[in-house]
Amino acid sequence: MPPGTEQLHLDFVGGAVGYRFRRGSGRGHPLVRASGFKKERIPSVVDATAGLGRDAFLLASVGANVVMLERSPEVHALLKDGLARASAASPDLAEVVARMTLIHGDARDYLPQLRPDVVIVDPMHPPRMNSALVKREMRLLGCMVGPDSDAEDLMRVALASAVERVVLKWPARAAALMQSPRSSHQVSGKTIRYEVFMIGAKAR
Repeated sequence: MPPGTEQLHLDFVGGAVGYRFRRGSGRGHPLVRASGFKKERIPSVVDATAGLGRDAFLLASVGANVVMLERSPEVHALLKDGLARASAASPDLAEVVARMTLIHGDARDYLPQLRPDVVIVDPMHPPRMNSALVKREMRLLGCMVGPDSDAEDLMRVALASAVERVVLKWPARAAALMQSPRSSHQVSGKTIRYEVFMIGAKAR
């Protein structure tokens, strides 16, 4: 394990993740809206780049069954530990974790078999062009998983595997990851945009 990565600690009980869960405010999150959640129907989801697990936890907290795919053995181990601690913390958290299935492996191998309604792709983001430092935990994560140079390849597999849509999580001001196809629409947050690719929709 690269120096310093052992200090990365995944916490689904406290911090911003736990606060949002206790408030029950997940439904209004841009990722939930981008993923097409409706009151009468909750889609099946695969998080193809599980990473810190927060997106998967958010979607599971609003009722989705989420398969988390993580190819880094170090990150997979951290996720397994963090989810176990969350499950033991309270019955409510255990109910959320029960909807999360963690798999160690390359999403490009698993996605064609899973055929979920929605695929979430959140590759490592390009370096910022200003002097602001990326959050320490993201720097540590980057040490583990590397630059995700095959992110476009993963997107193409996701587009061929999802039943309804693919959601790409990407910096709000960054250039597009792919020139074609174009996203069908976007849902924007303060620093992140969620590019939504509707399956079967014509590229604009």
